[in-house]
Amino acid sequence: MLRAWRVADVRAAEAVRLDQVPDGALMQRAAAGLAAVCAGVLRDAAGGVSGRRVALLVGAGNNGGDALWAGERLARRGARVDAVLCAEAVHAEGLAALRAAGGTAVDARDPATRAAAVRLLDRAHLVVDGLVGLGGSPGLREPAAGLVAGLRPVADGGPAVVAVDLPSGVDPDGGGTPAPHVRADVTVTFGAAKPCLLLPPASRAAGRVVEVDIGLGPLLPPSAAVERLHGADAAALWPVPGAGTDKYRRGVVGVVAGSAAYTGAAVLAVAGALRAGAGMVRYVGPEHAAEHVRLHHPEAVVGEGRVQAWVLGPGVDADAGDGQRAAAELALGSGEPCVVDAGALALVPAMPGALGPHVLLTPHAGELARLLGALGEPVPSREDVEQRAAAHVVRAAALTGATVLLKGSTTLVATPEGRLRSQADAPGWLATAGAGDVLAGIAGTLLAAGLDAFDAGPVAALVHGRAAARAGGGGPVTAGAVAEAVPATVAALLDR
Repeated sequence: MLRAWRVADVRAAEAVRLDQVPDGALMQRAAAGLAAVCAGVLRDAAGGVSGRRVALLVGAGNNGGDALWAGERLARRGARVDAVLCAEAVHAEGLAALRAAGGTAVDARDPATRAAAVRLLDRAHLVVDGLVGLGGSPGLREPAAGLVAGLRPVADGGPAVVAVDLPSGVDPDGGGTPAPHVRADVTVTFGAAKPCLLLPPASRAAGRVVEVDIGLGPLLPPSAAVERLHGADAAALWPVPGAGTDKYRRGVVGVVAGSAAYTGAAVLAVAGALRAGAGMVRYVGPEHAAEHVRLHHPEAVVGEGRVQAWVLGPGVDADAGDGQRAAAELALGSGEPCVVDAGALALVPAMPGALGPHVLLTPHAGELARLLGALGEPVPSREDVEQRAAAHVVRAAALTGATVLLKGSTTLVATPEGRLRSQADAPGWLATAGAGDVLAGIAGTLLAAGLDAFDAGPVAALVHGRAAARAGGGGPVTAGAVAEAVPATVAALLDR
């Protein structure tokens, strides 16, 4: 599991560790790890290290020192390394070491040498971002802002970008991305990941995250600010039936989904539950949608009966007068675990007593903005939710008493107590109609099998994302294809 700690916790651990080791030892350990990753990126992007051009964006803090010392190591391996200095006072020992190894430096603050700095960045095979660290405020200032804005992405022939500890300019704890900021292909983080590397939208600027151990682990608090499940974590949680298991012990999922306008939502939610391994699925809904469920999923049982968990809301119009609102309200008040999605989210403000951590709300950003507004929170727009996703999902969980899963390219899951998980397993192609219905069905199966909502949400998101990657093969994908790919995805996860 990947865990991230808040800046204050990391700083406290670093202060203790610095007192335990010789002066400069932590920076050398960090620089060695950073240089090794940079060498690997150069091999992948440019075929080697020797003779390749590396530009270091250097600020005033220790991140700039890490970059300079890593640059010194790369220069001794034959790389052409140039430091682009963006602050008056940079790490003196690191700069001297770089120059001794054959590297050069140019002051980007000086108008006379600014053009030279831009050329160095434009010609580089690799840019190392050592501008701002944990102590920086979100958003970059000149000259760094202009230099970063001019970097072309790799897809357009620009250099690969490796960020030191975090992409400069993002909010380290909150994950916001006030412009301008660095967009990295790889982020090398030291001692512990920082929340911005796991929280949207900043996580999208971090690229691949590589951790370098500098001995902080035993000094960090036991509870991390954010967690992310790896495949092995999800495999350990996935409910695998034994030889004596019957369909009822595996879990019966009730599904209240679909309407005259959205019959496909019923089909897809049932598909997600079945393909994830539910022992039985009971569908409750209008006859037109029920006929589609029977046609596509003869395994499903149409009609009410005992269930272990509910999936409520995909394709439901709470004001349609088709009986779906009453069925969802009855299920939500049953005390059984529930996934509350789409149309059923409208019931939440009027039923606070029925909620608890066993209820998993699954809004997207627009739905979360509306829900928070209905709960009395001043949320101006969907865009505000997207920019401050972590704060809003934690607030929604606290207000409702439920576990809340905020869907997106990075999915967040929060408990009423403020625990937070983040998953980013899906390709961009998964942003397609019906995908959320399949996710709701997968999560419902996990709840019915006995997982709590804080485990069921992230595990479902991981499998859902990997199933999309499997189904699409790097290209477009439909929600139905994602559901069909779930069994093979689970088998691969379990290595069976």
